Amino acid sequence: MKLSSDISAIITGGASGLGEGTARALAARGVKIGIFDMNAERGEMIAKELGGAFALVDVSDEVSVDAGFAKIRAANGQERVMVNCAGVAGGMKTASRDRKTGDIRAHSTEFFAKIINVNLIGTFMCVAKSAAGMMSLDGTEPDGERGVIINTASVAAQDGQIGQVAYAASKGGILSMALPVARDLAREGIRCNTILPGFFETPIYEQMKPEVKEALRAYVQFPARFGTTKEYANLVTTLCEQVYINAEFIRADAGARMPPR
Repeated sequence: MKLSSDISAIITGGASGLGEGTARALAARGVKIGIFDMNAERGEMIAKELGGAFALVDVSDEVSVDAGFAKIRAANGQERVMVNCAGVAGGMKTASRDRKTGDIRAHSTEFFAKIINVNLIGTFMCVAKSAAGMMSLDGTEPDGERGVIINTASVAAQDGQIGQVAYAASKGGILSMALPVARDLAREGIRCNTILPGFFETPIYEQMKPEVKEALRAYVQFPARFGTTKEYANLVTTLCEQVYINAEFIRADAGARMPPR
């Protein structure tokens, strides 16, 4: 798909981190930008800066998602590009023992469900609703492509650390969707790919203590640093434009493998 001013895109989690980097990269190609995020102040600011539109959306709430699509489509038209970056993190062991009291507790089902609802179900809702909208469009030359969907999983989908059972399960689910979604939508000319980012300079990692970041950097092969949001966004634009890449997942991690903790 040739990125241009004729194309509209929606980015979830577009007010910060990987989503913001993606919104800026697509806007630089002339694409009309729509941002879904829970941070209204920053989301509105970035959308205004990029000449795009913002919708306050909780991706785990279907009513909120539907309203977001309606608002962005009214401003920019039906999207041909859907990039899902919204997500939450958090840690808890499957079962654990309090080091002081010896008390044993099982993983909170409520916490597990929250991570799944935002990361996995939220991504799926946006995939399905965006795809349904894309199906109303005419295919573009030369292959009849109607749209492309790019989801953000994590290397934790394959290398989940201690305490990441909920997060890894949510990201593993996103990883597993790429092939069946691509197969579901193949006859409609809609592609689906997944990116598994490793360590990137995003708000989550920026909050870490320097010594923690340095310890994680030791697991990166080359280049021996955290990735930038621009590098993530460059991969997104490549996946948009390379029509022959479909149903794939790509690790963007400089060869890193997550340690157990």
